[in-house]
Amino acid sequence: MLQSPSTSPSRPRRFTRYTPADALAVVLYLGLPFALVFLPFNRVGWLTQDPLLGTYLLNLALYAAVFVAAMAAARHYVVRDARILATRPWFTVGILPLLLVAMLIVTVIVVSLAGGVEVSVNQTGLEDMTAHVPWYLTAPLLVLIGPFVEEYIFRHLLIGKLSQYINRWLCYTASVVLFAALHIAGREAITFQALAPYLGLGLVLVFAYAWTANNLMFSYSLHALKNLLSVVLMYTVDISSLTR
Repeated sequence: MLQSPSTSPSRPRRFTRYTPADALAVVLYLGLPFALVFLPFNRVGWLTQDPLLGTYLLNLALYAAVFVAAMAAARHYVVRDARILATRPWFTVGILPLLLVAMLIVTVIVVSLAGGVEVSVNQTGLEDMTAHVPWYLTAPLLVLIGPFVEEYIFRHLLIGKLSQYINRWLCYTASVVLFAALHIAGREAITFQALAPYLGLGLVLVFAYAWTANNLMFSYSLHALKNLLSVVLMYTVDISSLTR
């Protein structure tokens, strides 16, 4: 387990209470997608000419805004956790690939229990995007910005800070379930089969976060590595043919 010299191996590091900066990041994360529904994008010429590219750029702008707010809110934790990882680079470099393999195995197991693969609307949208948006544009969103925003929301806030007020196992459960649900909410029916891939991903990310004494940068690194693998596969392999 990663730990700072002043903490016990069995206890996660302390967190401050929720701050106005945390609230701002959550409001932006939940509120901006809702606000986009009411904006007259059908009058913007360059968006209507290439809807997929336009959708990507809107998502990039949305996540970038949340990323800035989240980074400002969690900057002290980012520095602290990055310094801890830097003291044990061999651990980080060695364990991340192993956890990535574990993530793939857990996801396969959960998907199998759910009745098999069901290609989600979210996955289909990502595959369509790769046909219209080059990899060097999608990579910043999917590998750098998106994972940090999601780890900040679903691990740092829902586990690191919320566990100061309620049982940590409830926090773990909430993190896994909400992480999965918000990936498909508003796009398709929320069923166990549709949730399964994200439940498997969330389970391992929660484990990685808790196992390293709530190290935000470690779970972020694992999430980013997984998304990097996904980006490479989306641009080099016809994934849709593998699910037929």
